Amino acid sequence: MDIIQILQTELGIKKRQVENTIKLIDEGNTIPFIARYRKELTGGLNDEVLRQFGERYTYLQNLMARKEQVIKSIEEQGKLTKELKDAIWKAATATEVEDLYMPYRPKKRTRATIAKEKGLEPLAVILKEQKEQDIVKAAQAFVNEEKGVKSLQEALNGAKDILAEEVSDNAKFRGYIRKLTFNKGLIITKAKDVKEKTVFEMYYDYSEKVSSMPGHRILAINRGENEKTLSVKIEAPADEIIAYLVRNIIQKESSTKELLEEMLQDSYKRLIAPAVERDIRNELTEKAQEGALEVFKKNLYQLLMQAPIKGYTVMGIDPAYRTGCKIAVVDETGKKLDKTVIFPTPPQNKIEEAKEALKEFIEKYDIDLLSIGNGTASRETEKFVAELLKEIDKKLHYVIVNEAGASVYSASKLGTEEFPNDDVGVRSAVSIARRLQDPLAELVKIEPKAIGVGQYQHDMNQKRLEESLSGVVEGAVNEVGVDINTASASLLQYVAGIKKTVSQNIIAYREEVGSFTNRNMIKKVKGLGPKVFEQCAGFLRIVNGDNFLDNTGVHPESYHIAKALLKEVGYDTVEAGHMQDLRSKITDIEALASKLGTGVPTLEDIIKELEKPGRDPREDMPQPILHSEVLEIKDLKEGMKLKGTVRNIVDFGAFVDIGVHQDGLVHLSQMSDRFIKHPLEVVKVGDIVDVTILSVDVEKNKIALSMKTVK
Repeated sequence: MDIIQILQTELGIKKRQVENTIKLIDEGNTIPFIARYRKELTGGLNDEVLRQFGERYTYLQNLMARKEQVIKSIEEQGKLTKELKDAIWKAATATEVEDLYMPYRPKKRTRATIAKEKGLEPLAVILKEQKEQDIVKAAQAFVNEEKGVKSLQEALNGAKDILAEEVSDNAKFRGYIRKLTFNKGLIITKAKDVKEKTVFEMYYDYSEKVSSMPGHRILAINRGENEKTLSVKIEAPADEIIAYLVRNIIQKESSTKELLEEMLQDSYKRLIAPAVERDIRNELTEKAQEGALEVFKKNLYQLLMQAPIKGYTVMGIDPAYRTGCKIAVVDETGKKLDKTVIFPTPPQNKIEEAKEALKEFIEKYDIDLLSIGNGTASRETEKFVAELLKEIDKKLHYVIVNEAGASVYSASKLGTEEFPNDDVGVRSAVSIARRLQDPLAELVKIEPKAIGVGQYQHDMNQKRLEESLSGVVEGAVNEVGVDINTASASLLQYVAGIKKTVSQNIIAYREEVGSFTNRNMIKKVKGLGPKVFEQCAGFLRIVNGDNFLDNTGVHPESYHIAKALLKEVGYDTVEAGHMQDLRSKITDIEALASKLGTGVPTLEDIIKELEKPGRDPREDMPQPILHSEVLEIKDLKEGMKLKGTVRNIVDFGAFVDIGVHQDGLVHLSQMSDRFIKHPLEVVKVGDIVDVTILSVDVEKNKIALSMKTVK
């Protein structure tokens, strides 16, 4: 198996790109560093492709290691042939390797091994040979009470058990039956209690072709089965499968034909069918999880990359009923200034008292924006805030913020360390306010899977989920860059090359020296060696430091190139923001790159950074919708046109916040005038979209929306 060739073919890239990328990974370089600073070597492979490359490379390495183990095991048994060895080396998947290994895998005691212990293997050979002979007489010779074979039927049954296991272990048969079952089989689901009302009612009596069932339905029926609501099975084309086995095993008419037919029926129903069903369902689940994970990753990335609203004092509101709404005021840097609790919602309904408390805060701290969490009681809280704003002689707006994971943060060790004297409600209110100011810096404090922009994340392989989502967070953090003088340890540990201990050491050193004034100071942090500095330096920003390049994405290893470039185009002194026309001064970039001793991709990146030093890529993302009034679900009418924010994307559509408590669903079929296969083709989390109300069900709290052009 040629790993380089496989990666080249699967990813559609050149051999040189594969070889260089493998070398970079094996040398311990991080994906963000490779993507940003080694473009000449990778041929410009982006972060997403490189992560896919890394995952696939690891899988293929593990597959190679497993092949070596299997070959060694079979060799130790003295059963390895050249043909078998070649077949194992050529196997493209772990399933193929395990199919080939199955006849040689050490087994627990089975009906076949018990029959062998009773000395019935020679009888199995006689059956298999299908010679013209008196099979009853041949079998009678194996009746032996001392060996535990008490009758003729026992002898024949034991011989059939041996052959049934042999047929089941045949890699060729397994592969064919698995493929046939996948292509022609049906998934059948039934309710265990048809009277029970659950979210799985559409699957109470349901069937669909295995090959066409989409991932979200696979995950739904898996959950229904796990919750003991559904029974699930695969209905295979059994007659066609048995006919295939008969053609391959029974060569001619003989006295053993009927016994062999019985054996094949037993082999399929008892051994092959359950195993193939397990294999197929595992494969379907794995693919469905990977599909859901891809959606989750894209949603998470867009949520993390939402435009920050900087420079404002914000009031965060964590809504609640009985315990009251927790209020926290944070300044433009996110520092908590004050806190309180108000009770404008049922059962207390102390509306006037709550208004006075907030008016006092708004005046005292000159508050610009209010950030309201979208959880329990947010509907009533939003209505209260909208009424309050009408009574204030100042232009104020509020924003509904997705508070998923805020409660996780507030109860976490990190939340406790950050605000030891506050309760969980106040911590949540601070988090809700900060999410408006800088979503990325706040969301990195929360376990990615708790952020809640996916589907069925709790049903997935949690290790795989955690690794993939952490990669997304790492990618977003490094794309934006991190101000080393203001960043939290939570944010720093997502910077390329930096682990938790080093991030804490950075904070400790910062407190010791006051602030970092240049990137060279980073080298003095305990535990941050040359390799880590190489990986992280370009992603750590120093605002208003000794060297303006320290506030750009230009890596220190390329400072000499940046300075030579500026000299080449006639800049004697450099001030941030005065180089917007830098690219226009260069007529032949390839010649200049050659003269400066660098590659064109690196030079292009340096130019972009010099033209806009300190630029935040999130500035290009859609800004949040600022509200000043509120709608209720009963106010919605069919045909009404509204603007909304995409909150979550799933396989079958997108959930859009239109300013009422309940998000509306834009079904896949209503997302575009053209045919699309997935919502991600037209929208992403955080997008501001125009929608039309299709229907409103007040009783069930359901809103159907359309993004199609209304004619």
